[in-house]
Amino acid sequence: MLIVNGFEAVPPEAKGAVLALGNFDGVHRGHQFLIGAAQKEAKRIGRPAGVLLFEPHPREFFSPDELHFHLTPRDEKLAVLDEIGLDLAVVLPFDAALAGLDAGRFIEEILVGALAVAHVVVGYHFFFGKNRTGSAETLRAAGAAHGFGVTVVEPVADRGEPFSSTAIRLLLAEGDVRGAAKALGRQWRVRGPVIGGAQRGTDLGFPTANVAMPKGTALGHGIFAVRVKLDGKSLEGAAYLGTRPTFDDGMPVLEVFLFDFDEKIYGRTIEVSFVDKVRGDRKFASAEELVRQMEADCAKAREILAAEPR
Repeated sequence: MLIVNGFEAVPPEAKGAVLALGNFDGVHRGHQFLIGAAQKEAKRIGRPAGVLLFEPHPREFFSPDELHFHLTPRDEKLAVLDEIGLDLAVVLPFDAALAGLDAGRFIEEILVGALAVAHVVVGYHFFFGKNRTGSAETLRAAGAAHGFGVTVVEPVADRGEPFSSTAIRLLLAEGDVRGAAKALGRQWRVRGPVIGGAQRGTDLGFPTANVAMPKGTALGHGIFAVRVKLDGKSLEGAAYLGTRPTFDDGMPVLEVFLFDFDEKIYGRTIEVSFVDKVRGDRKFASAEELVRQMEADCAKAREILAAEPR
């Protein structure tokens, strides 16, 4: 997938495409339907299919002091879009200049002037331009004037509930990773380098690979059955996210115990996919009691993973 950063120097092969427009945080099933509509139209007219997205999320630009839970940070989002089979991703830096661009100039300077779009696909609730004055109807009128097509996609729902990034964040905040996976169309995952820890897991007989969660992540605390990718290798394990109330109530760190694995992997990057929650976090009366529970947790995680197709 070709990635174009900004619109000042767009390569020829990125022009004349069919682009789905949006933020696509999570690239959930609703987003995938929108992207699928762009791919279908691109195939029909013989053009590349891609997305145009904004980084950082506009909410992060307008409220920089607030923590924002990104379901898919930039690199993860681009990886998922590549897996979907897109030809192109145009990433526009959302800064003061872009925020100040009105809807008309956004269309003329970016969609028409820089990208020469053949067709755009948007959701029914898509707004753009300064003060969010541009809408799907604005695009339809501009398309008629400038010669590009416009498809507006209605909400995509499961049993009456539209798929949304906000709803998925709420599921994850409750620790419902299985429910989040259903809405995402894949298991929610995080990626990061393995960092050093207090070695408490090693002392208890459960050495863990610790990963700092992305800033703003709000996953409900507890034990999870997980699958892990390391240098192309697929592994399984049990992961803990919490404050370690039995010991220190410290800062949350994701601690992953990999089954049947004993390599030292500090500094190497792993990808952790959350399959299901085993239990919530709680304090234990002693380290011995915690170890007994950890043994039961790992057995339950193995049982979950054995029943879950890869």
